[in-house]
Amino acid sequence: LPKLVYNYMNKSTPPLPEIQQPYYLEEDTISLTDIMFTLARQLKIIIITPTVLCTLTIIYVLFFTKPIYTSTAKIMSSSSGTSTSQASGLAAQLGINIPASQSEPKWVYPEIIKSRTLARSMLKRKFDTNEFGPQKNLLQILTYDNDIDQVGLDALEIMAVDKFLGMIDISEDIKTAILTLSINASEPIFAAEVNQALIEELDTHQRKYNKAKTSDTKQFIQERIIDVEKELMTAEENLKVFKDRNRRIENSPALQLEEQRLGREVAVLTGVFTTLKQQLETTKIEEVKESDYVIILDAPEAPLKRSKPNKKRTVVLAGILGVGLGLIFAFVREYATNSEKEEKDKMSEIKSLILKNTSELIRGR
Repeated sequence: LPKLVYNYMNKSTPPLPEIQQPYYLEEDTISLTDIMFTLARQLKIIIITPTVLCTLTIIYVLFFTKPIYTSTAKIMSSSSGTSTSQASGLAAQLGINIPASQSEPKWVYPEIIKSRTLARSMLKRKFDTNEFGPQKNLLQILTYDNDIDQVGLDALEIMAVDKFLGMIDISEDIKTAILTLSINASEPIFAAEVNQALIEELDTHQRKYNKAKTSDTKQFIQERIIDVEKELMTAEENLKVFKDRNRRIENSPALQLEEQRLGREVAVLTGVFTTLKQQLETTKIEEVKESDYVIILDAPEAPLKRSKPNKKRTVVLAGILGVGLGLIFAFVREYATNSEKEEKDKMSEIKSLILKNTSELIRGR
């Protein structure tokens, strides 16, 4: 019976179509085991690279880098609105309206400190240093390695200005208008002295500017007083002549109006002349008054330890960089080794195929 059923099934039932199994391409995948195997084989280069880099970094930090010391100070601008408000009062007397936003001048101290004008004045200051000796000006200290005969004085000044501006770090607190001034130098006392000298030069610069501005104002007021005095004397003379010629003006409206006009002109010129005299005295007082334009909140002090370079951080960063480079070198070397092995296998296979085909061709003949 089973045989009959088998024959019947073979005769009546068509053969089933052959089901093809899906074909998968073998992909190159990297597993954790492959990575660990690569790291194990290239362990030497992974250890040697950070060790060499850390050693070179330590040697460089200890023997080739110069220590940098940072001296900081906190300063702020003094109020300079008194003279300006007086000038606004004078302008109001003359019929000129100055907006309130311009009554208080704002000194842009960060820009002034980083200016080349202030830097050139600093180059003349003298300092005592252990490296360059006593009483050397800043120009000699900053350009010690350069020969003036070969480079020239102008070029040395430009180089010194650029180096000095690189020593300055300044930041401003917008809310409090307090400036933090930092000087980076190779010696702690030298850094503090340069910081103090820079504050003094800033104060001197502002004092000279205000003095020049006050002198210009004084000269203008004096010239204006001379002109107004002449106009006032002319107006008074005209009023005097008018009164001498017109003794009785009660019944003449035109003459009364003319007298009022002449009197008003004399009164206005008298007010202007009086105001100018008062402003001249105020300007003279401002010219001789001594005031600090820079308020020192925290005076510069000599730092106790260096700020740059940070040896520990530098070595740690070098170690981390060395480990990263070691891993890169390890994988690159592993890839090169595998590629070289694959190329050798391919070349040996090519040689075997050539020999096989050649032998078959000879046998066929």
